[in-house]
Amino acid sequence: MKSYVIMQKKIFKVMNFLPTISMFLGIIIRMFAGNEHNPPHFHAYYQDYKAIFDMDGEILEGEMPKRQTKFIAAWAELHHDELLANWELAIDNQPLYKIEPLR
Repeated sequence: MKSYVIMQKKIFKVMNFLPTISMFLGIIIRMFAGNEHNPPHFHAYYQDYKAIFDMDGEILEGEMPKRQTKFIAAWAELHHDELLANWELAIDNQPLYKIEPLR
């Protein structure tokens, strides 16, 4: 039981510091909240794939299938200003806004 409680606390901590800001087509978009490091970026998850993208939708690190990469790039282009606004909030340890999914 003790290990379960520790695991739940770790999950809560990760979810608090890496909140989900959007979800679409099986893709989860998260951004680190609090004293983030540059360059501005967001994290994308799809099935077993994880990648870090810049605000223009280019992969900085990790792997993502080509189709999902195209969806993420299109979403990032549509929501570029909102992503940058969330980045500024993250730096100031403020709650992040949800961003509309790709439709």
